[in-house]
Amino acid sequence: MSDAGRDLALNVAAWTKYNAEYTDREALARWQAEEIDWGVWSVPESEVGALGEVAGLDVVELGCGTAYFSAWLARLGARPVGVDPTPAQLATARRCQEELGIEFPLVEATAESVPLPDASFDLALSEYGASIWADPARWLPEAARLLRAGGSFFVNSPLAVLCAPDGGPTGERLRRPQRTLYRVEWVADEAVNFHPPHGEWTRLLQVNGFLVERLVELYAPEDAADHPYYRDVPVEWAKRWPAEDIWLARKP
Repeated sequence: MSDAGRDLALNVAAWTKYNAEYTDREALARWQAEEIDWGVWSVPESEVGALGEVAGLDVVELGCGTAYFSAWLARLGARPVGVDPTPAQLATARRCQEELGIEFPLVEATAESVPLPDASFDLALSEYGASIWADPARWLPEAARLLRAGGSFFVNSPLAVLCAPDGGPTGERLRRPQRTLYRVEWVADEAVNFHPPHGEWTRLLQVNGFLVERLVELYAPEDAADHPYYRDVPVEWAKRWPAEDIWLARKP
């Protein structure tokens, strides 16, 4: 098995487990959220201002998981397509579609190889999907292929990873060398993430034809509490340093 194939197998197995533990039972509530929000601590889109008007746009969500973000976009008049490689996550998404009557296509595929035509979408986004669970050197070219002239949004932050030990919570010391930061294998979770530093993100976006318009660094809101499933980054840490980023880039 290739390295990419091994990473995919590990991550599909991890998300099958996470789906059984919590994402399936939380999905319906996420689908029904009144406002779009970003990241672990649910920073409202009304404060972030990343999306703009989405009504009438064709949108592909790369690594959609249970597809709650696509559902939010559909309610705003967008035409989303959710793409994810984990059958259990897509099964949860289909259940939510049936229960709530919000329908849009769901495609079982990796973000690195999407079985959809060139120039099919106005917007590509990933909120904790392909943006950290797939190699950006492989999925960014695919995003560029799928897009017409339009925008892309990605969530990721290397800072919390630089301060994260191999086990235990993120702290106030640098624990990893930034020079070699890219692929991170979490031994305890048996999963693989990709966390390029900002300079490498900028380079990868540019070589794939994107213009970087804005980088939004997300902090946990002052009233936020520790997340029950994201225990590696304490909320007090995330109130002081950005644990998450949103890249706004546009294909001209």
